[in-house]
Amino acid sequence: MDDAPKSAVELAMARFRKQDADEGVTDRVLTDAQKHEIAEVRKTYGAKLAQEEILFKSQAGGLFEPEARRTLEDNYRRDVERINHERDRKIEKIRAS
Repeated sequence: MDDAPKSAVELAMARFRKQDADEGVTDRVLTDAQKHEIAEVRKTYGAKLAQEEILFKSQAGGLFEPEARRTLEDNYRRDVERINHERDRKIEKIRAS
């Protein structure tokens, strides 16, 4: 065993690994194909989020009514949450395969 002093980060990581082991959480190594698929999903959904932001900003620029602006912001927030949820679901599916 290594007798060198450990940093706070190393000690914290060791505690987290022990906690995960106690809870039954296991580490899975991703294949290169899975990593590539995940990167593509993140790239695609990053573009979708950018598109939503551009559309929101272009529509919000012409709105002066507080109620209409609030509705637009609510719709934008809901769309961003939906896109993030879809992205996360696809990534979890890839990791599970």
